[in-house]
Amino acid sequence: MLDILCATDLSPTAATGVLFADDLASRMAGNVTLLHVLGKNERTGEGRDKAQVFMDRHASLVEHTTVTELMLEGDALATIAEEASRHAMMVCATHGPQGLRQQLFGADILKLVRKLPVPCLVVQDQSTVPARPGPVVLPVAGHENITGLLDAVVMLARAYQAPVHIFQLLRPGESPSDQLLENKKRMMLHLEEHGVSHEEIDVPGTTFSIGFAAGTIAHARKAEASCIAIMADASDEYRYMADAEKERMLTNEHGIPVLCAP
Repeated sequence: MLDILCATDLSPTAATGVLFADDLASRMAGNVTLLHVLGKNERTGEGRDKAQVFMDRHASLVEHTTVTELMLEGDALATIAEEASRHAMMVCATHGPQGLRQQLFGADILKLVRKLPVPCLVVQDQSTVPARPGPVVLPVAGHENITGLLDAVVMLARAYQAPVHIFQLLRPGESPSDQLLENKKRMMLHLEEHGVSHEEIDVPGTTFSIGFAAGTIAHARKAEASCIAIMADASDEYRYMADAEKERMLTNEHGIPVLCAP
């Protein structure tokens, strides 16, 4: 049975991630493992008892499948990454760059997803579980190996019974690189082979911009997308700006979930 890991810092924001994990698990005929890495003040006595109370409350949000509670000790990032290797994918909620309860789920969210060996769906505090899921927006990536991303997109598109928008922002006076052109072909072929409905969305840029987040988010909003799917790591072609752009998408103020693939 497919098992989804949901990492939580036990905050109200993290509860949004639990709701998404429950929804996805029910769509995939799977179950949920709820993971909290205990902080220094939660490992014994009253602190641990309090953490267990909040853990039980989060577990009670899982209504459509079975849930397993897991509280572990250790370095948070390393512990989550190790546990994630035993699951099909992970879901977590981010607080955004400010107002953090744990920095790991805020400013360090990009660092976290880059450590994971499995795909991770990152949701925001204002994200809502889609009653009628929209398309998965797949920006054309410049990486040499995008197989993991494509497999993750197929898994999510099937779960949501949603089409995929292969999205490319065309900047004025700039032609796509050979790698981008090749990857677009690979995306279309992979989706065709797996029977996933898809369409190309080429959006001409009206002004020159070195970033890609704003255009991608704008299309996702217009399309009422279920999520945006990206590679967690930066490609060599856009490494100089990728971190800021990926963080911008992960913490977007519109609550559009972001699927990150290793």
